[in-house]
Amino acid sequence: MNLHRAIIETPIGDMLALASENGVCALEFDSRARHERLDARLRRYFTRHTIVDRDTPILSRTREWLASYFEGTSADTANVPLDLRGAAFELRVWKALREIPVGATSTYGVIAKQLGAPGASRAVGASNGANPIGIIVPCHRVIGSSGTLTGYGGGLERKQWLLNHEARWWSLQLS
Repeated sequence: MNLHRAIIETPIGDMLALASENGVCALEFDSRARHERLDARLRRYFTRHTIVDRDTPILSRTREWLASYFEGTSADTANVPLDLRGAAFELRVWKALREIPVGATSTYGVIAKQLGAPGASRAVGASNGANPIGIIVPCHRVIGSSGTLTGYGGGLERKQWLLNHEARWWSLQLS
């Protein structure tokens, strides 16, 4: 199986995008620490894969989506196919993340309750941290129960930037 790779420039740093024939399977800020974790995930869920540097229609759509998102013109992910692979609980958490509206936040505890597992906020946090598709699966919208920013694979500065960007974008859409 080929996974196609592209580096996509954004205002807050380059992102590594990977796509299978079915959809985006990774979108990470381009850092060595995240690569090691991503490589382990790829070995587990995309066995016998080869990474090929080649643009594809899925990667082009991802690039276009990111451009619209960072321009503040659209955050609608309906036209970006995803190939999310993970444990059953991770997939449930990632689905819940995609339901957090642009410009809003949630907490690990609230998501755990929504999933019918009120004592599973740490498991939600671990699944959130394992999310391989940044921004599109908006793990940055999850904060601590006290309202503080908590870990983000791209760094807390980027998480704050994304939340501020979405707050600006959202307020413009309501005007």
